[in-house]
Amino acid sequence: MKLGVNIDHIAVLREARKINDPSPLDALLICKLAGADQITIHLREDRRHIQDTDATDIIRLSSIPVNLECAISPEIIDIVCSLKPHRATIVPEKRAEVTTEGGLALEENFNAMKEAILKLQENDIEVSLFIDPSMKSVELSKDLGVEWVEFHTGHYANIYAMLYGDLASSHHCIKELDLSRVELEKMLSDELENIKTVAKLASSMELKIAAGHGLNYNNVKYIAQIDEIEELNIGQSIIARSVFTGLQKAITDMIECIK
Repeated sequence: MKLGVNIDHIAVLREARKINDPSPLDALLICKLAGADQITIHLREDRRHIQDTDATDIIRLSSIPVNLECAISPEIIDIVCSLKPHRATIVPEKRAEVTTEGGLALEENFNAMKEAILKLQENDIEVSLFIDPSMKSVELSKDLGVEWVEFHTGHYANIYAMLYGDLASSHHCIKELDLSRVELEKMLSDELENIKTVAKLASSMELKIAAGHGLNYNNVKYIAQIDEIEELNIGQSIIARSVFTGLQKAITDMIECIK
């Protein structure tokens, strides 16, 4: 299992005070030394954390592959093509969202998606689509001709947090998941089985599979046990732990969890 470390939240901390510290660039060598296989960053249209200069410098200086998450807006796609990261992962974006809320709406954006994918591929950039783990999304991804899909694991992570964490008793309680333990256990089992089933379908279609969103040191093991998934992209939980342990230790701890 490969690990991509998303370093967006280092930039979030910097932008909170609108200064130049901490710099995401300082994480590159630490990530490599800790054993990370990839750096993941998201160049959002609203530039709320990673900036254009960050993306340019990270791709230029990183000694391990860089996975650049992006929307399909023409401006962003042009920037990605000029930067030539190892991979571009197309993700949905909403201005008001705190974080990416779900997978791509492939069917309603099929033509625009195809145009963006072709442009990226013409620039020798590997393309992945950030999708909900559903058979329909996998089939559409195959039709779009990408090499990778990344499963959005947010629903799985939310159920897990409401069942086993303290989310239910906090002010961030997810109201639609404020259910009985029996109901949550059933939902979690069903969601995990769904991810496994869809992973088998994607693998049978010769798509490479990554997963990410909401994965942490407690819930990641069940996703990491799915043979068809080759890579996990994890950010917030690693950066959160690094506040207390340091970044290198936070990464090596995660690598131990996904072995």
